[in-house]
Amino acid sequence: MATDPYSELGVKRDASADDIQKAFRKLAKELHPDRNPGNKVAEERFKRVSGAFDFLKDPEKRKKFDRGEIDADGREIYRRAGPGTGGAAGAYGPGGARGSFDGVDLNDIFDMFGGGSRGGGAGAGFGGFGGGQPQPSKGADLKVKLDVDLMDTIIGNTRRVLFSDGRTVDVNIPKGTKDGATLRLKGQGAPSPMGRGPSGDALVEIRVNPHQIFRMEGSDLHMDLFVSIPDAVLGGKVQANTPDGPVNVTLAKGTNSGGVLRLKGRGGIDAKTGNRGDLFAHIVVALPDDMDDELIKFCEDWRKDGGYVPSVTAFKRK
Repeated sequence: MATDPYSELGVKRDASADDIQKAFRKLAKELHPDRNPGNKVAEERFKRVSGAFDFLKDPEKRKKFDRGEIDADGREIYRRAGPGTGGAAGAYGPGGARGSFDGVDLNDIFDMFGGGSRGGGAGAGFGGFGGGQPQPSKGADLKVKLDVDLMDTIIGNTRRVLFSDGRTVDVNIPKGTKDGATLRLKGQGAPSPMGRGPSGDALVEIRVNPHQIFRMEGSDLHMDLFVSIPDAVLGGKVQANTPDGPVNVTLAKGTNSGGVLRLKGRGGIDAKTGNRGDLFAHIVVALPDDMDDELIKFCEDWRKDGGYVPSVTAFKRK
């Protein structure tokens, strides 16, 4: 396995960010597990290519790597004093061999603490500088936004999300998920640098789209219920939409705009308790789109007879 991210992507060290991204996209398409089912070689190469891209797209890491300050896993490269240089060559080369640091023989320190042989083999070490292999670093977390419908948060659903590396993952939307909530998908993030450690996590930020009928407030829902003038005056059964389908509700005689009907247990979901909230239907008395001559004549006569002056309290929302 190559230890140079440039080699993994097949680009030169002076490649631009666009060139690096183009190289990654080309390789990711060729090596993606969906196109190579059961091909372990392609799978491992895909992990290394993804790790190399995640490494090089970070400007600071790339600069440090180019200057020889860190290796391809992001670990610092410690330096020792060279003859007449005041400190140039690395105390640990690619093989992790021990040397001296600012004139101090590190082998003596290791032996004092039971570090084992001087040849760089496994041992207890001191201060994290043991001769054994360092712990592999975890891959970076990936962040993505996912738009869902309000109904998804009430009945639950599964939505598919597309990541920048070309992967698609099905995300389970739990009942009661709120706008702005973040769902963590363990192990679905970027691979470990060079594929040695665990993958990072995927952080999916949920954005709930506005609904054309319902408005969410906590675990309760609110809606406007438009009713005709005859239904408002005479009362009776009218149909109201709910997340569970239309239901019939009863209007009292003389129901006015601003009145509120409460439909218990027809609202959203409380994620903590799992209980349903309520649905509040705010009454809006609506005129017909096309008013016939008879209705117009009735209103004209009513106005001539004095009509009525609505009071302020008649339109106060309850």
